[in-house]
Amino acid sequence: MKPLKILNFEIKKVHLIGLIVCMAIIILSFIFLRETKVFYFILGMSFLIAGLPFFVSLISESNLSREKDEMFLEFSRNLVESVKAGTPISKSIVNVKSKDYGGLSPYINKLANQITLGIPVKTAFETFARDVGNRTVIRAVSIISESEKAGGEIGEILESVVKSVSQIEKLRKERMASTYSLVVQGYIIFIIFIVIMLVMQFNILPIASGLGTGTEGINTTPVGSFSGFGMGARANSEELARPFIWLLIIQGFFAGLVIGKLSEGKLRAGLKHSFILLVLALLINTGANAFLK
Repeated sequence: MKPLKILNFEIKKVHLIGLIVCMAIIILSFIFLRETKVFYFILGMSFLIAGLPFFVSLISESNLSREKDEMFLEFSRNLVESVKAGTPISKSIVNVKSKDYGGLSPYINKLANQITLGIPVKTAFETFARDVGNRTVIRAVSIISESEKAGGEIGEILESVVKSVSQIEKLRKERMASTYSLVVQGYIIFIIFIVIMLVMQFNILPIASGLGTGTEGINTTPVGSFSGFGMGARANSEELARPFIWLLIIQGFFAGLVIGKLSEGKLRAGLKHSFILLVLALLINTGANAFLK
């Protein structure tokens, strides 16, 4: 049975377990804790349990992709040295497969085995790029294939690929270093936003909801009345603060996507930042409502 994929994301057993546990906690909370102060805090914890396996998978995939970039650069350099020494590329690939290339080693071993079985280097490289599924590797293999088809010297082609991959890796690191301060600022701004929401909820809204209470001997219409919107009863501070959690969730989700796009150039990379910000928003807001009131 093939693993389920949603939006090119592989759903594994641990993800399903997290979702099942989340649903169980939600159902039990509705049955036993519906009227308690900790109800929304427990709901926040359940969403944390559901999202944690996905968060760990995103981090793992990001680290593996980065490792593949670095190891492919090392693999290409070793090939260049071997080819420059006069060894044919097919023999060079077989010779360097014994070295440790981390997460790329299984794919390099398969590449070497295919060449040993007599599969053409070009075909084996294309299979290698498909199996790795890394953008940098696919681009490099495409350059090698097209250059070889045009009749270029394989040693020079590999050397050009090494320079290209090295430059891409250097630019990626420079980009991450230059955007680090933006990432930190994004987190700080969101935390300040949470604090502002809490101050409004605990200090400003109770005052605003009490403005409509008439003083002794004065019969006034409540300022907090929503009769014009079809709500005759004066709203209390809890009703006014209820949309705040949704505001925090929306803000956290999209702020995380923006941070990921700025720092790594991918919206998918922003999902891990979105998860962190959503957890902060849920736990701080629901925790404050459960334990500070």
